Amino acid sequence: MAAGKNLAAAILEKKGFTGIDADTVAHEAVDACRDKILGEFSSIAGEKNIHLETPDKKIDRRALASIVFSDPELLKRQENIVYPYITKYMEDFIAANNGRDTVLHATVLYKIPDLLQKMDKILFIDAPGIIRFIRARKRDGLSTRHILQRFASQRNLFAKYKALNADIVRVWNIGSGKSLEKKIEKFLYTSRPGIKEWNRKEHCGF
Repeated sequence: MAAGKNLAAAILEKKGFTGIDADTVAHEAVDACRDKILGEFSSIAGEKNIHLETPDKKIDRRALASIVFSDPELLKRQENIVYPYITKYMEDFIAANNGRDTVLHATVLYKIPDLLQKMDKILFIDAPGIIRFIRARKRDGLSTRHILQRFASQRNLFAKYKALNADIVRVWNIGSGKSLEKKIEKFLYTSRPGIKEWNRKEHCGF
């Protein structure tokens, strides 16, 4: 959270990649799975005096997050509902863009091994916790408690990818956007031995 994934994805798209954001797909999944989510979490929301629906009868994603990120078991229950939708959507996207430079922008791809195995490389964007905390407060306006819950739910992400033998490179985003872009360019160059310049017309999915 707040490591700089959006910026990294934008940099790759500027270099010719076709991208898809798992968070955007997840938002669609929540709307598509509305009835199942309400059936699963309405009683818990009632106990906590949390309203899961917006005035236009859609799921209030921030309210849902305040529930599921408070308990790993609740988060797992939500994932069991939305992940099949997300997996199918992304697999269709990959198939539709076969032969093109493609980037999946996803934090917890390790939880969907079938998708993970389709990736040529994993670019892991990271930053120290204090920097991510400041960014999250400025960007999202969330409470300290909520941010720390999100951080806790994403603990040891890099190790979880390594445990699955993912071909992964860690890039620290601690400076300017230009600095991150140079690091990503280096990642692209070194991922293709012998290539002196990045050629966006060549195919290699990340």
